[in-house]
Amino acid sequence: MSLDIILILLIDGLSTGAIYLLAGLGFVLVFSVTRVIFIPSGDIAAFAALTLAAFQSRTVPGSIWLVAAMAALACLAECMTHLRNGTARRLPHAIFFYAVLPLIPCIVGLMIAKQDVPEALRIVTTMALILPMGVLIDRLTLRPLATSSTLILFIVAIAVHFLIAGIGLIVFGPEGVRTNPILDGVTTLPGGVVVPAQQILMMIVALLLSFVFYLFFGRSITGKALRATASNRVGARLMGIRPERAAATAYLIASGLAAIVGILIAPVTTMYYDSGFMIGLKASVGAIIGGMASYPITAIGSVFIGILESWASFLASDYKEIIIFSVVIPVLIWRSFAVHRDGDEEIEELA
Repeated sequence: MSLDIILILLIDGLSTGAIYLLAGLGFVLVFSVTRVIFIPSGDIAAFAALTLAAFQSRTVPGSIWLVAAMAALACLAECMTHLRNGTARRLPHAIFFYAVLPLIPCIVGLMIAKQDVPEALRIVTTMALILPMGVLIDRLTLRPLATSSTLILFIVAIAVHFLIAGIGLIVFGPEGVRTNPILDGVTTLPGGVVVPAQQILMMIVALLLSFVFYLFFGRSITGKALRATASNRVGARLMGIRPERAAATAYLIASGLAAIVGILIAPVTTMYYDSGFMIGLKASVGAIIGGMASYPITAIGSVFIGILESWASFLASDYKEIIIFSVVIPVLIWRSFAVHRDGDEEIEELA
């Protein structure tokens, strides 16, 4: 194997790993705060890609009607909850958060859909349109079961994925799409290896957002509140932190990361209405390597999965998926022994 091939596979793996890193960070954030393995985040990424492709083809994306319908249902559910609990004073806030805010990008999307507008405006509108999807999915399907076990929440998340994928088939159709690259051109590395600028952008964005995550959780009040909720929900509530608001913030951030994933990957991979499921599964492998808790280990695991996928595609493409998902087995075995050991130590301390 020549050095050129090694460099090409490494760069391809790093760019793919950058995508899994962003999606994996969203997985860990949502799970640590809500105990939900947010499988639909992959669907949100696919919908972001399909939405941007619709804007670029000057057609109205189906995500506008989807978000509007979800916003109406979520607002209705929230209003009924407040009326039933006797907290009618919160109705204006519920209407503004669940109806007004999601509908603003829907209106903007309708206005620019068939117009010749700058590409940056289309990307920003796509981001704004997809951003509330995680919060709306949580309010409609997951929050009513917030006190259930992790297994039940996981089963519901899988069911929600299939529901959203079916709706995606209706609103977007079965055709695959690719968007225009955000950055054109190529970069030639020493040795004559040519790297598309879009792949370099994917890696740069992953690094920048990882640094932003570090600052967000280490320096901001909201980040510290999310960490407190993840560590101890009861203690966070006693300190005045509302778990529902923390969960909404986690879903909002995860949706933003998923939207960025969809926008970055669409120029290099053909995206379909159900393409997000595989992206989410592979990102979850990196999150599982990080124990669904550690952001640095999740980042390392996600990059490792990307490099492994690149090499597996080259050396044994027929067994690529088997190789990738087989990584989970030794990690789960090691985690099971680690958890068992920690449990024994806690019993000894109590004794």
